[in-house]
Amino acid sequence: MSGNTRYIFSMGEVKRKDSSLVFKSEGKTVYLPIVGIREMFMMNEISINTKLLDFLSSNGVVTHFFTYYGTYSGTFYPREKYLSGRLTVKQALAYVNQRDILSKAFVNGIRLNAIELIQTRKKEKCDSIENALLDLKYNIPRLMDQSDNIKSTLAVEGMIWAHIYKGLNQFIDPEFISNKRVKRPPDNPLNAMISYGNSLIYAKTITQIYHTHLDQSISFLHEPSEGRFSLSLDIAEAFKLNVVIPVIINMINKKMIQVEKHFERKVNYCYLNEEGRKKFTIELEKKLDSTFQHAKLNRRISYNTAIKLEGYKLVKFLLEDEPFHPFTMKEMI
Repeated sequence: MSGNTRYIFSMGEVKRKDSSLVFKSEGKTVYLPIVGIREMFMMNEISINTKLLDFLSSNGVVTHFFTYYGTYSGTFYPREKYLSGRLTVKQALAYVNQRDILSKAFVNGIRLNAIELIQTRKKEKCDSIENALLDLKYNIPRLMDQSDNIKSTLAVEGMIWAHIYKGLNQFIDPEFISNKRVKRPPDNPLNAMISYGNSLIYAKTITQIYHTHLDQSISFLHEPSEGRFSLSLDIAEAFKLNVVIPVIINMINKKMIQVEKHFERKVNYCYLNEEGRKKFTIELEKKLDSTFQHAKLNRRISYNTAIKLEGYKLVKFLLEDEPFHPFTMKEMI
């Protein structure tokens, strides 16, 4: 896990003491120097106070809060350090005048990543997989070209994700196979892993976009609304397929996660238990910290950096009219 991210999984209390954070739990005290920390994840019931929040804000630490069951509660966003009135105006104008272009770009990015994921993961010829690939390569682009409003574009996105989730069943241990995607609440182990992973990647994206000049409330694929960072939802889409799904496949097929050991089941829901969440989080952080050779930059970068670069690509589109193409596996050599 990178040194600029801190997770707290235990119940307890976090306070400020001088230039450090102090976490107290069950008679134990842990000191965390604030220097170098960019984000924190509070993964349980944790007591805080306004003095701590002011300290986190003044040091630019983005803090994410999750419930005991691993569901995302919200984010404490520090005072803005990277304000740009000119960019905010451009971003708002793009929502009014160019939302169709950008929303379709995000959906096309999901489509291209879906094709790469399915093609690289399939082990043998399967009619359902081949039909999905044909649909993704030929039918879906036609439907996107025909789309003339955001609702129809979102419908096309839904079709793409349906192919992804059906394909996912072909790549994992049969014990984890899911008939459909269920989110709130997840109803089986696979859906539980997807929901938890997507929440983490959304939070990680919020942190990365905080360090750009973009306004996180103005989005293009997801509907802007109060109480959420909808631009991070847009940008996170590519990394669900390049980070979250590969981690899930790897953990399942290498028996790193087990149905009977790492999940809590009730009548109508299923969640990762604390041990399962810790295991998943560690693997996700390893994936985000791992590096690949970037085809265009001609240097190695991490997935964390790639998320931030998505923000910069969008800035170039808004200020310099440079075409926006979301991150795809083809950017990796």
